[in-house]
Amino acid sequence: MTIPTSPATAADQASETPGEETPEQRNARFEADALGFLDQLYAAALRMTRNPADAEDVVQETYAKAYASFNQFTPGTNLKAWLYRILTNTYINNYRRRQRQPQIAGGETIEDWQLARAAAHTSDGLKSAEMVALEHLPDSDVKEALQKLAPDFRLAVFLADVEGFSYKEIAEIMETPIGTVMSRLNRGRTQLRRHLADYAVERGLIRQEAGKS
Repeated sequence: MTIPTSPATAADQASETPGEETPEQRNARFEADALGFLDQLYAAALRMTRNPADAEDVVQETYAKAYASFNQFTPGTNLKAWLYRILTNTYINNYRRRQRQPQIAGGETIEDWQLARAAAHTSDGLKSAEMVALEHLPDSDVKEALQKLAPDFRLAVFLADVEGFSYKEIAEIMETPIGTVMSRLNRGRTQLRRHLADYAVERGLIRQEAGKS
């Protein structure tokens, strides 16, 4: 994957002041720091797009944008979250242009245990019998349950339970307050648990609760 670079011009060199980072120094810092996340970003993009070619396009655009604005990144802060924010925004914007809702994963990239963990992270939790039943759901049911979540909820669950980001990091990536992240994550996990439980009932893995039709 080719990452754009911009050699210094005479004008650039003439305008430098003592202590200011030169273009060459910024290039070196970008290559040393940002490119170290290339594999992680590609894996995340592949989960989002479910298509290797689309994933590469998203990552290519992400790094082009990151390089262009790297002078705005503050050294010592969370570079991974900064890159993921660009990746997430790039993905969402691209798919909005295509008039498609974001789909963050296929069964081959998000493991069942990861979604089961997401479903278990609710205020009331899951009964152990339900947890055992959910582990036996086929991948198609798991994917459909995940895709039923609203995009904001789905992304919050993805970033927390698949990528392992903290609330603070997710807030930076999604550019929302931590309280909003916590709300979306709680609601997303709750909805995911309910959808998975519905599939388990349909397949006879757990009994339908009394009073529900």
